[in-house]
Amino acid sequence: MSGTHESDRDEYEHDAYAGDGEDFPGQERTFAALPPAQGRGFATTWWGRTWLKALEDTALDGQQLKKGRKFAREGRVGAVSVRPGRITALVHDGDSTYRSDVLLQELGGADWEQFLGMAVERAGHIAALLDREMPPHLVEDAAAAGVELLPGIGDLDPECTCEAWDHCPHSAALCYQVARLLDQDPFVLLLMRGRGERRVLDELQIRIAARAEGGPVAADSGSPVPVADEGVPADEAFAARDILPPLPAPPPLPDAPGPAPSLDTDTDPRAGIDPAALELLAADSAARAHRTLAEALAPGHQRQLPPTALTPRQDAVRIAAETRPEPWIAKRLAAGSQRCTAEFDAAVRAWRYGGVAALTVLEEEWAPDPEALARARARMAAAWEEGERPRLREAGNRWTSADGGVQLRYGPDGRWWPFREKDGRWVPAGPAGEDPAAALGGSGPADG
Repeated sequence: MSGTHESDRDEYEHDAYAGDGEDFPGQERTFAALPPAQGRGFATTWWGRTWLKALEDTALDGQQLKKGRKFAREGRVGAVSVRPGRITALVHDGDSTYRSDVLLQELGGADWEQFLGMAVERAGHIAALLDREMPPHLVEDAAAAGVELLPGIGDLDPECTCEAWDHCPHSAALCYQVARLLDQDPFVLLLMRGRGERRVLDELQIRIAARAEGGPVAADSGSPVPVADEGVPADEAFAARDILPPLPAPPPLPDAPGPAPSLDTDTDPRAGIDPAALELLAADSAARAHRTLAEALAPGHQRQLPPTALTPRQDAVRIAAETRPEPWIAKRLAAGSQRCTAEFDAAVRAWRYGGVAALTVLEEEWAPDPEALARARARMAAAWEEGERPRLREAGNRWTSADGGVQLRYGPDGRWWPFREKDGRWVPAGPAGEDPAAALGGSGPADG
C-alpha cells in the first residue's frame, strides 16, 4: 500500500475519546505529537531503554532503525494512540504519510491476578507506580510470579501501510517516540499489556481493602472472600495514629494551565461528539482550574465571598470571550445561548470589557431608585465644565446623546459604561469608569 498524501490525512488523523465500558473508561489514551528530540536520547529510564532494546534486538535491518530514529528525532511522528495490545501513529515520510502499528501481547486474566496480588504484597510497588516509576524489583517480582511486563526480543510485532514485513523506519520511529512516553509514565506499558491506569488502581484498592478486612480477594471477581470480621482493637488503632505520615504540602501553582488532550487520531468519534469542540472545552476547563487555584492560594482568599455561579447563557458568552473559538463553534454557542449572531457578538464584546457586570448592563434593564438616581445626576453634573457637557437625554439608567451615536449606562455598582450605536443596535464601546466624562471619552468605535 502506498503512502497517504497530504490531501488524504483527514481520513486518518481524526479521533475521539474511546473507553472499555462504563466501569473502566480510558482504555485508549492519545498523546499529542511530541516536539523534535534534537540533542537528547529517546529513553532516560531503565524501563524505557529496555523497551528500545527489545526493538533493536528484534529488527533485522539496522539501517531501518537508524532512519526511524532520525524520523522520530525530527518530529515526524504524529499523535500516538495507545490501547491494549497496540500502539498506533501516523508517520510522515517525505510527501507520504504512513499508518504504523506495533503490537504487544496482552496479559491474560490469570497473569493480571498474579501481578495485582504481587503488587499489594509490597506497598513500595504501588507507591512507585503512583510516582510514575517502575523500580527493577517490581519487574523482578512480577517475573518471579510468571508475569513478563517489559517486552523482550520478538515481542514487538510491526504492522505498517508501507507493507514492510519487518520493522520499517515508520514502526521504528513509533517505538522510539513511545520510549519517551514510557519515560514519563509507566502506566502506558500497563495499558499496552491490557489494563489502563484507573482499572489497575481500582483493582489494587479492592485488594488493599480486602487485606485490611483480613480476607483474600476472589480470583477474577475483584470481590473479597467472606471471612469472620474480627476487627481491630480500639487501643491499637489509637496507638497507631502517629505512624501515619503527615499530609504533604500543597503543590506549587503551575506557571500555566496544562495543554488540552489531543483527540486527533484515526478512531471515528461517537455520534454527537465533536472532537474539536471537546478539545476547546477541555482547554477552557484547564484554564478555569488554574485560575481558581491561583485565587485559592492568594493571600486573603478565605475572606472573599464565593463568586456567583453563571447561568448557561452567561457561560456560553464567557467561553467565547476567553477562548476565541473558531467561527463555527461561536455560532453553536450563540444558538445554544438563544442569541442571534449580532446579539452574541455584542455580549462577547461586553464580557471582554467587564465580565458578568458588563454583560448584565448590556442585556438587563435597571431602574435606579431615587437615591441612586440622585447620585448619578450629581456625578453627571460634575463631570463636565460649564458649557462642555454634551446634550444627553435621560431615560432610566441610560443617558443617550441627542446627536445620536453614543450612550452612557449607569450600572448597579455605580460605574458608567459607554456604548455606541452600530446597525441600529447599542454595543459596548469600552470599559466602565467612575467618571462619566472619562468613560465616554475612552470609548472606542463600535466595531473596534
